[in-house]
Amino acid sequence: MELRGTNCVLTGASRGIGVVLADQLARRGVNLALAARGAKDLEETAERVRHRGIKAVAIPTDVSVRGDLEALVGKATAELGQIDILINNAGIEHYRDFHTADPDEIEKIFMVNVIAAEVLTRLVLPDMVERKSGHIVNIASVAGKTAVPYNVVYSSTKHALVGFSWSLREELKPRGVGVSVVCPGFVSDSGMFADWSKGLKTPGFVQAVSPQKVAEATLKAIEKDLPEVIVAKGLTKVVDVFHALSPKLTTGIGRKTGTYKFLASAKDAEFKS
Repeated sequence: MELRGTNCVLTGASRGIGVVLADQLARRGVNLALAARGAKDLEETAERVRHRGIKAVAIPTDVSVRGDLEALVGKATAELGQIDILINNAGIEHYRDFHTADPDEIEKIFMVNVIAAEVLTRLVLPDMVERKSGHIVNIASVAGKTAVPYNVVYSSTKHALVGFSWSLREELKPRGVGVSVVCPGFVSDSGMFADWSKGLKTPGFVQAVSPQKVAEATLKAIEKDLPEVIVAKGLTKVVDVFHALSPKLTTGIGRKTGTYKFLASAKDAEFKS
C-alpha cells in the first residue's frame, strides 16, 4: 500500500509506541485520527505531528467502551474521510502471580487488548471490503508467541491477537484488505516496559528494542502487506520457530538464561511502582 495521502485510525496514540508511530506515519504523509483516553496527552501528540503538513485529529476514546469505539469511527470518517488504515495499538498489562489476579483486572485487560481491537476492526471493515482496499495492523507482542510467566493474562491476550490477525488475514485476502500483526519484544525508552522497569537491565537473551524500530516495522508491514513481523534482537527474533519446534526448548531457555527470573523481578517492581 502507498502510504502518502491515506487516512489512519491509531489507538494508544498518547504515549509509548503510539507517539512514535504517529510521528513516523505523519512523516510519510498519512492523515491521522488519534485515539487514547488522556485528552491532554493526545492533543500533544496531534500538535507534534501537524507541523508535518498532515491533518491530525485527537479523539479522546476509552477503547473498552463500545460507544466510544463507534464514536471514534464516526468522527474519524467525518474529519478525514474514508479510513484506509487501522492500527490497534492500545494495550495494558499487569505483572502478577496469576492466582492473585483480580478477576475484574483480567476482564479489563482482555477488553482493552483483544475485544476492543476486534470490535474496532469490525466497525471499519465493511467500507474497506466494499472498496477492496485497506489495511489492519494489530500490535501484539513476542509474549503472544511463547510462554510468559508472571504476565499470564497479557500473554494470553497477545496470543489471541496473533490468532485473530492470521485468521482474519486469510478471510480477507480475496477481498483486497490486508492484515498484519507486529510482535515486539521489550520496548525501551517509552511505554509499559519503560514505565515499570525503571532501568532494570534485561537478560542478554531478551534485549530491548527501540520504539522507532517497532514503528518502522509497522510501516513496512503495511507497505509490503506482511502477515507477521517480530521486532526483537538476537534469538528472540526466532522465538516462534523455537516454540513451534519444541515448547520445552523455549521454556528451558527461559529458565536457564534468567529470563523467567527477570519476569519475576518485573512483578516485584510493578508492585513497588
